[in-house]
Amino acid sequence: MVTERLNPLNDFLFLKVMGEKGNEEQLLGFLNAVLKRTGDDRIKSIEILEDRTFTPDILGNKASILDVRAQTEDGTKVNVEVQLRNLGDMDRRSLFYWSREYSKFLKSGEDYIELPNVIAINIVNFECIPSSGFHACFHLWEDTQRDLMLTDALEIHFVDMVKFRRLRNNITKDKSFLDDPLHRWLTFFDRDSPNDLIEEVVKMDIAIKKAQERTAFVTQDDAAMTEYIRREMALSDWTSGVNHALHEREKEMARKMKTFKIPMDQIIDITGLTEKQINDL
Repeated sequence: MVTERLNPLNDFLFLKVMGEKGNEEQLLGFLNAVLKRTGDDRIKSIEILEDRTFTPDILGNKASILDVRAQTEDGTKVNVEVQLRNLGDMDRRSLFYWSREYSKFLKSGEDYIELPNVIAINIVNFECIPSSGFHACFHLWEDTQRDLMLTDALEIHFVDMVKFRRLRNNITKDKSFLDDPLHRWLTFFDRDSPNDLIEEVVKMDIAIKKAQERTAFVTQDDAAMTEYIRREMALSDWTSGVNHALHEREKEMARKMKTFKIPMDQIIDITGLTEKQINDL
């Protein structure tokens, strides 16, 4: 029996809730929130492009990309990726996946006008873009004439959950914080959001309510829960591996510093190891 809230940003669960056929309403609500589309400018319909078949190998592979792919009514392709661990070079990685989506549908002999606009949305759980806010959006602009866009074919978003939590924790008592649809969605996606805030955003937003209901439905499926846990374990294994490698590097650094007769207090400050750990090397 599930006694704690599942992680909505487990990429397997995110895909089950937001990226399978039948999930169009919640995906549409989220996209309009990220893209700040309101009124007549709102995306009115969307098609989810594929249903995935998951195997243990895919779910156990920490490097697998479980992304959401969709298409709006005007033919714009949308790719949503959740990345909880910093694998490095996130900017180039996002550009690579954007380019793959941009070019894959053009067949030999077709006119370049057939190439679609592509929007890439990256939800990350680490700080990878040196922007002041939690949401950064990039286009192709001319260097000196900043209002001159080369093309609207490229649009790449980074949504930083670390910066969002920092903002939310600073102004949680300000009820107007939840007036922003994106704030509501990210509050829902954050596993550590207080229960009263989760209840509030579910009441305020019908698309988020749908996502909550879909999550509850998935938790009743034993096979899906097994796959969810397998994905969580793969991410935990990655974290453990990185931490082990870093610890070994710290020990090697301490060994070298000892040979150069560096004072103990400096070795402790630089490596983070304790005096006993250093003496035991």
